[in-house]
Amino acid sequence: MRQFFFFVLFVVAFVPETEAQKVIPLYNGKAPGSEKWDWQEKETYNEMTKQNLVYNVSQPTLTVYAPAAGTSNGTAVVIAPGGGFHILSIDNEGINVAKWLAAKGVTAFVLKYRLVKSVTNDPFMEMMQFIQSGKADSMHLTVFDMSVKDGIEAMRYVRAHAAEFGIDPKRIGIMGFSAGGTVAAGVTLKYTAASRPDFSAPIYAYLGSFPNTQPQKDAPPLFLAAASDDQLGLAIPSLAMYTDWIKGGKSAEVHIYAKGGHGFGIRKQSIPTDGWIDRFGDWLDAQGLLIPVKK
Repeated sequence: MRQFFFFVLFVVAFVPETEAQKVIPLYNGKAPGSEKWDWQEKETYNEMTKQNLVYNVSQPTLTVYAPAAGTSNGTAVVIAPGGGFHILSIDNEGINVAKWLAAKGVTAFVLKYRLVKSVTNDPFMEMMQFIQSGKADSMHLTVFDMSVKDGIEAMRYVRAHAAEFGIDPKRIGIMGFSAGGTVAAGVTLKYTAASRPDFSAPIYAYLGSFPNTQPQKDAPPLFLAAASDDQLGLAIPSLAMYTDWIKGGKSAEVHIYAKGGHGFGIRKQSIPTDGWIDRFGDWLDAQGLLIPVKK
């Protein structure tokens, strides 16, 4: 059943980005390990999913969503959208989440990490064909390590430039959804001192790529959310990671909803999963991360 890892359920309406944001290249020059990649990042509106999708990311970037002037609390979050390592659900699991956080005073950085190359202008259909052929797992292995490294580099970059963005270098976290949740989990398990997240939120993350999810000695607080009816069965792995954190004496919170499916993101379905983002906000507040840093 692992070939279904890449299946992504998209049912939200497209919400266009209306304001220009600062886009930061994650590396100087070509990204390490993909120096020969010469294809260009593209966006497409997919009629089937009713979403704006990003694909063919070869040069990773961070897009900054800053709080309104005078409202920053000094906390920052790197956000990794999902999409089976073929595409990025850039609105439902990226831009709209960033805007929600910015309204709370949190500086958000939407990460575009390296993806599997699409050879047509319909990356969603390509992804589905890989799933149906049973080749999705082997395809994702070509970019998995690179994508996690992009997440680690994103954390390192934001911390190194904290003063520039008016954020506290000790209040920088990471969150991600589905494949982006895999990136967030990878950072949370494989960080160095420079890239350690101060908090982490893998949301309906695929965790099968990791031999185990045992926390490091200085592992950060963890927030997880998933739905019991997730088509990929990702609620149980989320519970397992939560259990590993608790057994390791680390702080963790998990929310498993009866309904919501896979890929609920920040969209509204008039069911309890609609409120997961509010619970995440409550959790940030309980960690003291929404209280402005004293200057």
